[in-house]
Amino acid sequence: MNQTLDIKHQRTQLPRLLMALPEDEVMTTAASFAEHYRIEDIKLPQAGLGLMQLKDSALQDGYFLGEIPLATAHVVLTDAQQNRTEGAAQIMHSEAGLARAIAIMDAVVSAKLTGHELVTQLLARGLTVLTAQQSSRKKMLARTRVDFSLLSSAEEEDADE
Repeated sequence: MNQTLDIKHQRTQLPRLLMALPEDEVMTTAASFAEHYRIEDIKLPQAGLGLMQLKDSALQDGYFLGEIPLATAHVVLTDAQQNRTEGAAQIMHSEAGLARAIAIMDAVVSAKLTGHELVTQLLARGLTVLTAQQSSRKKMLARTRVDFSLLSSAEEEDADE
Protein backbone atom coordinates (compact mmCIF):
# COMPACT_ATOMS: atom_id res chain seq x y z
CA MET A 1 0.00 0.00 0.00
CA ASN A 2 1.38 3.41 -0.92
CA GLN A 3 2.46 5.37 2.16
CA THR A 4 1.49 8.76 0.72
CA LEU A 5 -2.02 9.88 -0.07
CA ASP A 6 -3.09 12.87 -2.10
CA ILE A 7 -6.08 14.92 -0.96
CA LYS A 8 -8.57 13.10 -3.22
CA HIS A 9 -7.53 9.68 -1.97
CA GLN A 10 -7.32 10.91 1.61
CA ARG A 11 -10.97 11.84 1.48
CA THR A 12 -12.18 8.59 -0.09
CA GLN A 13 -10.12 6.53 2.36
CA LEU A 14 -10.73 8.79 5.37
CA PRO A 15 -13.31 6.59 7.18
CA ARG A 16 -11.23 3.45 6.69
CA LEU A 17 -8.01 5.08 7.87
CA LEU A 18 -9.60 6.72 10.91
CA MET A 19 -11.37 3.52 11.93
CA ALA A 20 -7.97 1.81 12.12
CA LEU A 21 -7.11 4.10 15.05
CA PRO A 22 -8.43 3.96 18.63
CA GLU A 23 -12.01 5.25 18.70
CA ASP A 24 -11.46 7.59 21.67
CA GLU A 25 -8.58 9.32 19.87
CA VAL A 26 -10.75 9.98 16.81
CA MET A 27 -13.61 11.25 18.99
CA THR A 28 -11.32 13.55 21.01
CA THR A 29 -9.72 15.03 17.91
CA ALA A 30 -13.11 15.69 16.31
CA ALA A 31 -14.38 17.29 19.53
CA SER A 32 -11.43 19.70 19.49
CA PHE A 33 -12.80 21.32 16.32
CA ALA A 34 -15.84 22.56 18.26
CA GLU A 35 -13.57 25.28 19.70
CA HIS A 36 -13.03 26.79 16.23
CA TYR A 37 -16.26 25.99 14.40
CA ARG A 38 -19.99 25.78 15.02
CA ILE A 39 -20.92 22.21 14.18
CA GLU A 40 -24.48 21.46 13.13
CA ASP A 41 -26.04 18.21 12.05
CA ILE A 42 -27.67 18.44 8.62
CA LYS A 43 -29.08 15.01 9.27
CA LEU A 44 -29.08 13.48 12.75
CA PRO A 45 -26.37 10.84 13.14
CA GLN A 46 -27.95 7.40 13.03
CA ALA A 47 -26.81 3.87 13.72
CA GLY A 48 -28.61 0.69 12.84
CA LEU A 49 -28.49 -2.33 10.61
CA GLY A 50 -28.26 -2.39 6.84
CA LEU A 51 -28.85 -5.32 4.52
CA MET A 52 -25.86 -6.26 2.41
CA GLN A 53 -26.92 -7.35 -1.06
CA LEU A 54 -24.66 -9.24 -3.45
CA LYS A 55 -25.17 -10.62 -6.95
CA ASP A 56 -24.91 -14.31 -7.70
CA SER A 57 -21.99 -14.74 -10.09
CA ALA A 58 -23.71 -17.38 -12.22
CA LEU A 59 -27.28 -16.11 -12.60
CA GLN A 60 -26.68 -12.45 -11.70
CA ASP A 61 -29.58 -12.61 -9.24
CA GLY A 62 -29.38 -10.43 -6.17
CA TYR A 63 -29.47 -12.02 -2.74
CA PHE A 64 -29.05 -10.67 0.77
CA LEU A 65 -25.90 -11.83 2.50
CA GLY A 66 -27.02 -10.56 5.88
CA GLU A 67 -27.21 -7.56 8.16
CA ILE A 68 -24.28 -5.25 8.81
CA PRO A 69 -23.93 -2.46 11.36
CA LEU A 70 -24.22 0.91 9.65
CA ALA A 71 -23.78 4.44 11.03
CA THR A 72 -24.24 7.66 9.07
CA ALA A 73 -23.70 11.36 9.73
CA HIS A 74 -23.85 14.59 7.73
CA VAL A 75 -22.59 17.82 9.33
CA VAL A 76 -21.84 21.42 8.43
CA LEU A 77 -19.03 23.44 10.03
CA THR A 78 -19.34 27.23 10.18
CA ASP A 79 -16.37 29.44 11.03
CA ALA A 80 -16.31 32.97 12.51
CA GLN A 81 -16.63 34.52 9.02
CA GLN A 82 -19.78 32.43 8.37
CA ASN A 83 -18.03 30.21 5.79
CA ARG A 84 -19.75 26.82 5.69
CA THR A 85 -18.21 23.45 4.90
CA GLU A 86 -20.02 20.12 4.77
CA GLY A 87 -18.75 16.69 5.69
CA ALA A 88 -20.35 13.26 5.74
CA ALA A 89 -19.56 9.70 6.69
CA GLN A 90 -21.15 6.29 6.27
CA ILE A 91 -19.31 3.55 8.14
CA MET A 92 -19.77 -0.11 8.99
CA HIS A 93 -19.95 0.46 12.74
CA SER A 94 -22.62 0.58 15.42
CA GLU A 95 -21.61 4.00 16.86
CA ALA A 96 -23.36 7.06 15.41
CA GLY A 97 -20.96 9.28 17.40
CA LEU A 98 -17.99 7.83 15.55
CA ALA A 99 -19.68 8.49 12.21
CA ARG A 100 -20.26 12.11 13.30
CA ALA A 101 -16.61 12.50 14.34
CA ILE A 102 -15.45 11.17 10.97
CA ALA A 103 -17.90 13.48 9.17
CA ILE A 104 -16.42 16.46 11.05
CA MET A 105 -12.92 15.45 10.00
CA ASP A 106 -14.14 14.95 6.43
CA ALA A 107 -15.27 18.59 6.38
CA VAL A 108 -11.99 19.80 7.87
CA VAL A 109 -9.85 17.87 5.36
CA SER A 110 -11.98 18.65 2.30
CA ALA A 111 -11.79 22.42 2.84
CA LYS A 112 -8.30 22.40 4.40
CA LEU A 113 -9.65 24.22 7.44
CA THR A 114 -7.56 25.17 10.45
CA GLY A 115 -6.42 21.92 12.03
CA HIS A 116 -6.44 19.84 8.85
CA GLU A 117 -2.77 19.04 9.49
CA LEU A 118 -3.80 17.20 12.67
CA VAL A 119 -6.29 15.11 10.71
CA THR A 120 -3.67 14.44 8.01
CA GLN A 121 -1.32 13.13 10.72
CA LEU A 122 -4.07 10.82 11.98
CA LEU A 123 -4.66 9.60 8.42
CA ALA A 124 -0.96 8.84 8.02
CA ARG A 125 -0.99 6.87 11.29
CA GLY A 126 -4.09 5.00 10.14
CA LEU A 127 -2.35 4.14 6.88
CA THR A 128 0.63 2.80 8.83
CA VAL A 129 -1.67 0.61 10.95
CA LEU A 130 -3.49 -0.74 7.89
CA THR A 131 -0.20 -1.39 6.08
CA ALA A 132 1.08 -3.37 9.07
CA GLN A 133 -2.18 -5.37 9.18
CA GLN A 134 -1.95 -6.10 5.46
CA SER A 135 1.67 -7.25 5.83
CA SER A 136 0.73 -9.50 8.74
CA ARG A 137 -2.13 -11.03 6.75
CA LYS A 138 0.16 -11.70 3.79
CA LYS A 139 2.64 -13.47 6.08
CA MET A 140 -0.14 -15.63 7.58
CA LEU A 141 -1.41 -16.49 4.10
CA ALA A 142 2.09 -17.48 2.98
CA ARG A 143 2.49 -19.75 6.03
CA THR A 144 -0.80 -21.51 5.40
CA ARG A 145 -0.33 -22.08 1.66
CA VAL A 146 -0.75 -25.71 0.64
CA ASP A 147 0.95 -27.31 -2.37
CA PHE A 148 -1.59 -29.77 -3.78
CA SER A 149 0.73 -30.86 -6.60
CA LEU A 150 2.38 -33.32 -4.19
CA LEU A 151 -1.01 -34.86 -3.50
CA SER A 152 -1.66 -35.63 -7.19
CA SER A 153 1.71 -37.41 -7.59
CA ALA A 154 0.98 -39.54 -4.52
CA GLU A 155 -2.38 -40.55 -6.03
CA GLU A 156 -0.64 -41.56 -9.28
CA GLU A 157 1.77 -43.79 -7.33
CA ASP A 158 -1.17 -45.45 -5.56
CA ALA A 159 -2.88 -46.04 -8.92
CA ASP A 160 0.27 -47.73 -10.32
CA GLU A 161 0.33 -50.28 -7.51
